[in-house]
Amino acid sequence: MVEGIYKEDNCSSRSEFIEKAIIFYVGYLSSNDNSQYLPNVITSTLKSIVAESDNRMSRLIFKLAVELAMTMNIIASSQDIDKMTLTKLRGECVKEVKRLNGSFSFDDAYDWQKG
Repeated sequence: MVEGIYKEDNCSSRSEFIEKAIIFYVGYLSSNDNSQYLPNVITSTLKSIVAESDNRMSRLIFKLAVELAMTMNIIASSQDIDKMTLTKLRGECVKEVKRLNGSFSFDDAYDWQKG
């Protein structure tokens, strides 16, 4: 019974799986109101899932920011744009991104620049 399931629970061994099962069962038995134990476990599990998802998103956003910084530096080094034009462009971009509810694609930029 344990053989196939312990890997699904991300346990490195059967012993780890059995230890987790015992801790769960002892918590279940020792809780005053057993009907509340499972919702607490679910809440705790969901919090862990959300925290891990947040951690992954933070790492991805960081990587994206690095790539964006590289792109911006390459463009800035090859273009002759004065500060005033850049300031105006930033304001217009803020308006355009707001208008599109944050969904701004390269095609949108192309249409905006050429249209």
